[in-house]
Amino acid sequence: MSLTIRPVTRQDYDQWLPLWDGYNAFYGRSGPTALAPEITRVTWQRFFDAYEPVHGLVAENDGKLLGMTNYLFHRSTTAIEPSCYLQDLFTLEAARGKGVASALIYGVYERAKLAGSPRVYWQTHETNVTAQRLYDKVAERSGFIVYRKIF
Repeated sequence: MSLTIRPVTRQDYDQWLPLWDGYNAFYGRSGPTALAPEITRVTWQRFFDAYEPVHGLVAENDGKLLGMTNYLFHRSTTAIEPSCYLQDLFTLEAARGKGVASALIYGVYERAKLAGSPRVYWQTHETNVTAQRLYDKVAERSGFIVYRKIF
């Protein structure tokens, strides 16, 4: 498979949206618990706003998008350089196990290096053991546990 990892473009929206919706459905955000359409609209717009630290990459094969990842840069109190947070990663079911997700992760690694970021990090749900098998090959577990409070 000839795979291209590239920044998302405005022309990708019709193929990106099902990937985004699939990602959100995987984490239980569909139907009555779906994200508000405004969140999807603003997320999409952020990719094309030069003042936003949010970016998107897609994996393409023969004009078809097989996966997407969204990442952002932010400041840290433990480094001068920006940190890179890989926030979302999703591949079509038919493309899983074919290197699409790892190619997207390495695509984020490349962009982070270009931005002068010394690290890329992300989270996954503890039940997502399939993804963890890949993540254990391309990164190291930090040992940190995530806490949150939603208002």
